[in-house]
Amino acid sequence: MKIPIQNIYYLLCYAWDKLDERDIVEVEGIESTELCDLFAKVLISGTSHLLKMGLDRGYLLIGEEISGIKGKIDFGSSLKGNLLKKARVYCLFDELDHNILHNQILKSTLLKLASVDELDKELRNRLYELLKRLREIDEIYLNQAVFRKVQLNHNNAFYDFLLKICELVIDNLLPTEERGRSKFRDFLQDEKKMSILFESFVRNFYKLEQNIYQVDREDIYWDISWGDRRLLPKMQTDISLESHDKKIIIDTKYYSETLTEHYKVEKIREANLYQIFAYLKNIEKKSEKAKFSTGILLYPSVDKDLDYRVSIQGHEIIIRTINLNQDWHKIHADLLAIIGLSPPQPST
Repeated sequence: MKIPIQNIYYLLCYAWDKLDERDIVEVEGIESTELCDLFAKVLISGTSHLLKMGLDRGYLLIGEEISGIKGKIDFGSSLKGNLLKKARVYCLFDELDHNILHNQILKSTLLKLASVDELDKELRNRLYELLKRLREIDEIYLNQAVFRKVQLNHNNAFYDFLLKICELVIDNLLPTEERGRSKFRDFLQDEKKMSILFESFVRNFYKLEQNIYQVDREDIYWDISWGDRRLLPKMQTDISLESHDKKIIIDTKYYSETLTEHYKVEKIREANLYQIFAYLKNIEKKSEKAKFSTGILLYPSVDKDLDYRVSIQGHEIIIRTINLNQDWHKIHADLLAIIGLSPPQPST
């Protein structure tokens, strides 16, 4: 499935709810189709922004042998080193420093990214130039546990966006036979990961880009006459949209092929259709608008667009595709059109 790398960036910004950061980091004009080039440009732009604003600092515990007292005396180390006879003590004290975990993750990721074989030569040079400005920051070993240790606040929230990019980079680096070199895995081919990304993107897009519907996920309970509901599988929508008079349930799907073939005839995936229909039938008693709610199965386009509508037992079910290989403004308009809305007109 072909998706321009600028559009991948927008998908990530929506999925992570980072639209403010999208405007800070410039990704226009990238001619490359390599994902590593996209993430290198994002991290170069973002890190340059941090350096311009001033890298974040935090308090680090420093131990030092001094004459006098600073902070807290470490008597054990002072006695062990026989420092008292020299009128000196070993003290522990906090000191503001740039060499903190989120800066270490950023530098270490830049170093890893610079080792990727496919990386554009100019971007590699820019990474190395940037790394010279991070000399005082230590390189560390990166894994999932390290990212979970980071603690940010409102004042350094921009780091959260860059660290999400860093984690994505590290998660998709593959070692090569040449020591110290890497290749970047194309996570667009991973249907499971892309399914999660696509769902989060669509849900947050509708949360942010319209004000007619309330948008959220929704738990749906089986409408049973008797029996133990606890043994029944849980139903949770990907996206539920609700206005004062209408309800829409969207189930997003991400496949390399939108339709299946049965005896050389293309068909809608039956499991997907059963799932959306089960949602619609089991919320009928929730409210009057739920009784006639609409279900949408939304897929990214593969080789052709699809817009199929059918009414089943009083519910409209729509099977739609969204072409992610087009100009972003068209994607924006198409997503709004799927739920019956038009993009806002620019003021004159």
